[in-house]
Amino acid sequence: MNEQEAHSDLTKVQEAQKVFFVSLGCPKNQVDSELMLGELRARNMEVVEEAELADLLVVNTCSFVEEAREESVDTILDLAHVKANAKREQKLVVTGCLPQRYEKELKVELPEVDHFLGTGDINKIGDLVAPQFGKPLPMAARSKVGRPGYNYDAYSPRVQTTPAWTSYVKIAEGCSQVCAFCIIPRLRGGQKSRLQDDIVTEVQRLADQGVKEINLIAQDLTHFGHDTKQGESLASLLKKLVKIDGIHWYRLLYCYPHAFSDELIELIANEPKIASYVDMPLQHIADPMLERMRRRFSEADTRALCYKLRERVPDLVFRTTFIVGHPGETQEEFERLYDFVKEMRFERMGAFKYSREDGTRSARMGDLVMGIIKEQRHHRLMSLQQGISSEIHANMIGREMDLVIEGVSEETDLLLQARSYGQAPKIDGLTYINEGWAEPGSFVRAEIVDAGDYDLVARIL
Repeated sequence: MNEQEAHSDLTKVQEAQKVFFVSLGCPKNQVDSELMLGELRARNMEVVEEAELADLLVVNTCSFVEEAREESVDTILDLAHVKANAKREQKLVVTGCLPQRYEKELKVELPEVDHFLGTGDINKIGDLVAPQFGKPLPMAARSKVGRPGYNYDAYSPRVQTTPAWTSYVKIAEGCSQVCAFCIIPRLRGGQKSRLQDDIVTEVQRLADQGVKEINLIAQDLTHFGHDTKQGESLASLLKKLVKIDGIHWYRLLYCYPHAFSDELIELIANEPKIASYVDMPLQHIADPMLERMRRRFSEADTRALCYKLRERVPDLVFRTTFIVGHPGETQEEFERLYDFVKEMRFERMGAFKYSREDGTRSARMGDLVMGIIKEQRHHRLMSLQQGISSEIHANMIGREMDLVIEGVSEETDLLLQARSYGQAPKIDGLTYINEGWAEPGSFVRAEIVDAGDYDLVARIL
């Protein structure tokens, strides 16, 4: 066989390799999944939508709370069943937060899994599984779980899994806060910001490809740049990003209240390309609870920031989340939280029932809240928010706003579905179009004509 024939045979083998990929968890995890898909595609692997047709099965897991862990394990077991009954040889790879946290246990409990990859090693997936002359690369160990903290750059291979007009851009990895209930620093490491110019390069490339909506994400957006000691900040980054042509709006997801500067507030208020949307998990309002949670923000600080944002940012959409049933939460403290939500009337609000996470400070606390009480508090808070959301939406009828068209509705082909600046993808509700037509990815001016608890109805003007 000559060299040309050998190369042709190798190409056929490489082209035959197919991967089935499941991404679980938050948008930050989705970016990791897109990077792994980019590495695999760079090795001539093809993504397929049916697990039975794949040579490689990959699950990028989430381990943030108990429900996420259960979903991750169930998905792994489902694919292990596919592998066991496959008519072709398949390999199963589990990546992300779950192996980063439970590597030793998983290697014992899940012998069906061929390889484990941690959060800091996702860029090595190509070396782990890519074919070389028809054979997988040798691995000295079954798992590759090192220190967390991997940051991609503007030139990292990446496969966009979002619609062509929208993208997530992760500007930092990890978190350096010390919240008592949170396991993220163990799973992702301390905060590690990307360089500002590298992010600008990535967004410019996305804009050149036709992306019009950028969702900036990190575990802690507001402390971006503090760790690099180069004078960079979220505000300085945004000042550069808004100069890029083609981007319609930027949305800020996951802001920590500490270090939310006046400069940043003024940018959100006055720069048309920055959506008047803030996602800021506050977790609680009662000072004793904030102290137990090791939050660096008091009730007075929180109230002052919330009112400042309301006063300075026109048409602000404020999203937040709270935890109910954290160890030590009294009925009085919960009522204070309930009254705060009633007072602030957040446009978007979610609540988590406290989930005990081994290795956290909260997990070692006594004075636990009974499960039934957590359920009752969660139900009361979410019922309150449902009424607030319904009233806010009813007051929007008759208002005009820009919408990005997503396409035909998933509910019925008689409607289009779209989103406003106040509706982050996959997190908030939708706006349904009952009059008019526009291509997916286009921005249109529309009038709100009807409203529900979480969704809106509009007509294109």
